[in-house]
Amino acid sequence: MPISVTEPLLPQTTWATLGPATITFLRLFWQASWASPASCNGWSLDDRNPALIDQMLPFFDWFYHHYFRVKTEGWEQIPAQGRLLLVGSHNGGLAAPDAVMMTYDWIRRFGSDRPAYALMDPQMWRVFPGVARMATWAGCIRAESHLAVQALRREAAVLIYPGGVRDVFRPHSLRNQVCFFGEKGFIKLALLESAPIVPLISHGAHDTLWVLADFHAQVVALHQRGWPWPLGFDPGTFPLYLGLPWGLALGPLPNIPLPVPLHTRVCAPITFSRYGPAAAHDAAYVNECYERVHGIMQQELDHLFALYE
Repeated sequence: MPISVTEPLLPQTTWATLGPATITFLRLFWQASWASPASCNGWSLDDRNPALIDQMLPFFDWFYHHYFRVKTEGWEQIPAQGRLLLVGSHNGGLAAPDAVMMTYDWIRRFGSDRPAYALMDPQMWRVFPGVARMATWAGCIRAESHLAVQALRREAAVLIYPGGVRDVFRPHSLRNQVCFFGEKGFIKLALLESAPIVPLISHGAHDTLWVLADFHAQVVALHQRGWPWPLGFDPGTFPLYLGLPWGLALGPLPNIPLPVPLHTRVCAPITFSRYGPAAAHDAAYVNECYERVHGIMQQELDHLFALYE
């Protein structure tokens, strides 16, 4: 059952019940891994499954309270109903613990039945099909604009991380920076569909692994000289990082996040003076809205990081 948006979440999974919760999670992962490639492929909003979401919650509850010891605030900023864009900046590698823990917070506070979706890199269904199908049950869809439009027109919440894989693997030196890399599609989507933007920020995930540098430009240069892409496609980033289980890793390899406390925050909704197709196709206005959102999020992130300096 959902709880008050201002009420702190109390632990539900203890060390004693972690075993059964893990077995249930692994059973679902096995089920997803052996499912037909044509099922839960991120193309349909109807693959979201509240019943399966509820079965996953006890596993993530333990990580929320005992592994990442999450501190959070601002959930009262979320409108009680209607379409909205949740726009975040995340870190921590492919594990993206800040994104996962905020998703857990959302479900505990608003219930698994409230429609919510998250845009995910389509390559995830190719490289990690079992994980991707489980994420589909939880509401992940491919990062395609027409799917985001469909979700908003169902009056759902849609979670977007505009910086994508470059953001989640950004170097540790950029841990206190909002990195969207000039991607403005989320602004056009908000303007076209008259959706308020609710920013999400976090602290701590940058220390669950340490990204030392990004060698993507060098790998691109090698590819242009004839070297093949790993797994046959451009991953968009090629980090050198310190983290589990590899120690020192090169490339966007999956990671086990270190048990670092996380602090997440939901910021006040941002609305614009103009909406509709004309606004979404006005390049100057789109840029103005982008700079406003980016500036507000950077200011909020500065305030959050200042608490730990």
